[in-house]
Amino acid sequence: MEKSTYYNPADLAKFSNITEWQPEMGNKFFAYYAEVFKDGALSEREKSLIALAVAHAVQCPYCIDAYTSDSLQKGADEAQMMEAVHVAAAIKGGAALVHGVQMMNKAKELSM
Repeated sequence: MEKSTYYNPADLAKFSNITEWQPEMGNKFFAYYAEVFKDGALSEREKSLIALAVAHAVQCPYCIDAYTSDSLQKGADEAQMMEAVHVAAAIKGGAALVHGVQMMNKAKELSM
């Protein structure tokens, strides 16, 4: 039995269709996107691992699928991929916790 999900995995293959209703902006996005992921100061493999981590931080199932496959294709192993996910989790958790300082400041202000 196929698992039901809000996200349709087949929609990932339709990503390029975003140019249909706004070709100029869509094509500019895809040109930029392609340029970003080329070898540069970071390798394509490193960029794919970063994308995988970000995909988890922003919780995009399409991106998780795409960059899991891409990371493997570019030579990353499972341990590297999971470590990237843990980095994302640590940063996201830390970002949530550091906002606790704001709460503490406000609570102290109100209790004065």
